[in-house]
Amino acid sequence: MNGTAWVHYGQIYVESGDDSYGMGECFGGQVNGLCGGAVPGTLFLVTGLHTGDIAFTVELHDRPPPVGDEWEEVVEVSFRPAGPVALVGWAGEESWPLGDLAEVDYRVRYCAVGMDEGHQMDDREDDEPTTERYLLQFWPAPPEPDRVVRQTSEHAAYSHRYAREQPPPPTAEEKAEASRRAREEQERAAAQARLAAEERAWGGRLPSERLRQLRGTALSLASLDRPLVDALAEAEPTVQRQVARWAIRRAFTEAGLADIDWIAPALTAMDRGEPLPPPFGDDRRPWELLFADERVPRTVVTTLDGRHDDFSQQAMALPAIFAELEPDPLTSACDAVWTAVSTYGPGRHGALFTELRSAFPMIE
Repeated sequence: MNGTAWVHYGQIYVESGDDSYGMGECFGGQVNGLCGGAVPGTLFLVTGLHTGDIAFTVELHDRPPPVGDEWEEVVEVSFRPAGPVALVGWAGEESWPLGDLAEVDYRVRYCAVGMDEGHQMDDREDDEPTTERYLLQFWPAPPEPDRVVRQTSEHAAYSHRYAREQPPPPTAEEKAEASRRAREEQERAAAQARLAAEERAWGGRLPSERLRQLRGTALSLASLDRPLVDALAEAEPTVQRQVARWAIRRAFTEAGLADIDWIAPALTAMDRGEPLPPPFGDDRRPWELLFADERVPRTVVTTLDGRHDDFSQQAMALPAIFAELEPDPLTSACDAVWTAVSTYGPGRHGALFTELRSAFPMIE
């Protein structure tokens, strides 16, 4: 490359990766403040001119070229590309590919003349002359510390002082440790967020592990009456089963189903702890009878989410009896009570829970 390059904020870069870095990072631990090479795959180049076009040349050599006497500022750093290389203007507004650079170690020499004049000019218009020129040279060489070969201008001296005040970049081990700590912190924050969300879902207090395993209807009940759910979880299995059967019968009674001749025997068998008689051994037959039997009442209830105000109350109640088939007594109790809540409809669960506590004084 041999021509002009547009700079802004007195900066231009050589980039070969996807990340961008701040000035302090690129000059950390260096003695020169004109060519920052502390971040692998990146060169941060300082110019005297704040904004405008500068004369800029990029050269690739096989070996170290001689340093021309005309250059007032000369610094060197080491550089290894991390991918395709380009000279890039501020914010990526312009770029010039440097396709001849392979992914090997290079020594880079950055030379400048007229930096003080460019700094004093600040912004250069297209028709304004300038003596500010830059040369960037690459040649293969093993890594070594950066150095100042020649320093003349006040602007370069100021930049060198800035660089020497910057802390050295972290080592690979320090980066790995920082990454590990950041990852642990993210995981800790995510775990805390999950616990906070769980607390809100369970009414402001984390559930026992027993309830956490249930979730489902237990979580739904907790949103209405958390102490009731805790009491159910602490009750004896025989009490939990009794609560389930009580809630099943309450749902069927509320929906006018308890005395239907193909339902009443099932409730009796349930109370005795016997297998449910037909048609409850078939998943589909009870539903067919529910809608075909003209003796079944036809009442409606609003769903708990408020989305439907004409839902069949009998269809809402029928699933309650299937809680009897649940082998886990606590799950059976939660499923049955929740179905009864749904059968009663919005705003009536308080009355149901009062009845339940009255029927089972041990549930407090």
